[in-house]
Amino acid sequence: MLAEDTAASTTEDNVPEGSLAVEAQGQVFEPAYFEQFAPRTALDMVSRIPGFKIDDGNQGQRGLGEANQNVIVNGERFSSKSDSIRDQLRRIPAGDVLRIEVLDGNALDIAGLSGQVANVVYKSSGTSGQFRWRTGFRPYNTEAQLYGGEASITGSSGALSYTVSIANENNRFGADGPTLITDRNGALIEDQFSKFSGKFDNPKLSTNFTYDFGGETVANLNLSYGEDFFRAVEPETGASPTGLVRTRQDMREEDGPQYEIGGDIEFPLAGGKLKLIGLERFERDNFTAQLVDSFSDGSPTTGFRFQQTNETGERIGRFEYRWNMWEADWQVSGEAAFNRLNRASRLFELDGSGNFLELAFPAGTGGVTEDRYEGIVSVSKQLTPKLSLQLSGGAEYSKIEQTGSAANSRSFQRPKGSVSLNWKPADDLDIALEVRRRVGQLSFGDFLASVNLNNDNQNGGNNELQPDQSWNVELEVNKGLGAWGSAKLQLRQAWFEDFVDFFPLASGGEARGNIGNAKRFHVELNTTLKGEPIGFNGARLEIKAVKRWMDVTDPFTGETRPFSFDLNDLLEIDFRHDIPGSDFAWGSGLFTANNAPYSRRFEQGRDWEGPAFMNVFIEHKDVFGLTVQALVGNVLGARNKFERTVYTGDRPNAPIAFQEARSRRIGPIFRFSVSGNF
Repeated sequence: MLAEDTAASTTEDNVPEGSLAVEAQGQVFEPAYFEQFAPRTALDMVSRIPGFKIDDGNQGQRGLGEANQNVIVNGERFSSKSDSIRDQLRRIPAGDVLRIEVLDGNALDIAGLSGQVANVVYKSSGTSGQFRWRTGFRPYNTEAQLYGGEASITGSSGALSYTVSIANENNRFGADGPTLITDRNGALIEDQFSKFSGKFDNPKLSTNFTYDFGGETVANLNLSYGEDFFRAVEPETGASPTGLVRTRQDMREEDGPQYEIGGDIEFPLAGGKLKLIGLERFERDNFTAQLVDSFSDGSPTTGFRFQQTNETGERIGRFEYRWNMWEADWQVSGEAAFNRLNRASRLFELDGSGNFLELAFPAGTGGVTEDRYEGIVSVSKQLTPKLSLQLSGGAEYSKIEQTGSAANSRSFQRPKGSVSLNWKPADDLDIALEVRRRVGQLSFGDFLASVNLNNDNQNGGNNELQPDQSWNVELEVNKGLGAWGSAKLQLRQAWFEDFVDFFPLASGGEARGNIGNAKRFHVELNTTLKGEPIGFNGARLEIKAVKRWMDVTDPFTGETRPFSFDLNDLLEIDFRHDIPGSDFAWGSGLFTANNAPYSRRFEQGRDWEGPAFMNVFIEHKDVFGLTVQALVGNVLGARNKFERTVYTGDRPNAPIAFQEARSRRIGPIFRFSVSGNF
């Protein structure tokens, strides 16, 4: 069954009566539409909506703020920062999904939404479970990946609905190959060979409880606890033209706990609805890096060890009051957020006796806190049956305090707000335009000094760092292509103030700091093309293409350049064929991305993998009731690459000290996954 313009109303308990799509001029995708894909979860279903890409909103933004995901569930946003919307959708059984509505975000009574938004409407049909197990291996430099995946139970008992999930993000990675170090004239300084091998595990327990008190009063409680385990080793051998051989042992590891406690309650009040939200989040990272060089000529062994413990936390209290007045949806919201970082750093140097002696490193220890308060008023109105408007305006006040060797305290007041219009001139065309004033999110670690032993770099601390601000204009055009599929075009222009990048310190070092104005123009195309019009039934081609133009003045050279590490362009193509009349599917994917180089005081360089990754897969959707997929990745032989030019002094006038060029083999990647229900 193809998506329709409206859906029949439903009266099941705990599910919003009627269809939001009727009011918001949206499309409805019934479960039958997704049958050919044999979906296990709501995530499998949303991922198959033509031309639609999931945008995780809360990840990395300041506090909770207004809604900025493009997926909601049962008409409500998800107020967690540790679990993404993908995590939540993955825990909803496909059999519980009643429909998925693709709506005009402006027409909803949730402030902050614009453009196309998917509303997943579901009702728990009793206790059920789902699982996915991901395993795999690489023939070079890595351990087998054995314990990846997730198992969850979803159910309800009377007014209580619940989800319990245990998951592990289980990654194994590595590469090996040569690195050439040459002087400014191209003469060889050292021929290196390194072998990188790493692993990461993040076991995590997550729960969600929803209780319907009746009378439109609903409460949610979200709890999660996890641990991070990371380890990487990178032995290296370097040979100079004189015959000297250098052997390096390089090790990095990190571990620590993380948890989140969050909840909300919504209830009617004075003709509207009041929602109260609270969240507490904490993470501790214990990091150690050690690098030791020994030499074939008997020269003294040299080395360093760097240890750092970071404790980060966020505490948020928020209220949202919504009501209808003058045929419009209004909301007033307020938020208080308290962020903190406590860092302790220690730096050691290997002495001639083989012992690590501690060096003074006071700039690497200290704390940073930010107390932030925000108030926003917003209004959403359907101006005509085809045109909707949303306005929001307000301000935030924040106070940043730093302790340690560079103690400081500052406060800021900043305006915030947006204007968005959505126009639907035809059933298969909608156009959204948004203008928004944003305040960026700081990385508190940039306030304090840190060390990168492998690249022999040190970041100084900066107690004057402040968040960037930006004006953003975004145009989104969604066009249905009939039986061929659909396409989405996004154009985004951003003008930044107080842009953050590396900048020179008066002491002669460098740190992350505010370097002035910058701008970025982003073009993105997402399209789904179906094979039915040409007789290739069951075939789908998904294309995502991104191009960015960036402009910032390099504080070291005065030249215009792109943003350090930012994306220049990207192309992702995924083909899938669900063979009609069978349980088999097969397909392939291609991914390539080009990142901008980074610029520092004494060097510039680029770290990337490519030129392109390609995979092929085969899937069976009913192996004793399970979905089984086998995949071979990196069939084109993409490599791990790094290039940099290091100068003897300040760029660009200082002579080149050396140039480094690395190209390491990744090799093929084999993946196997099993998913099912219980």
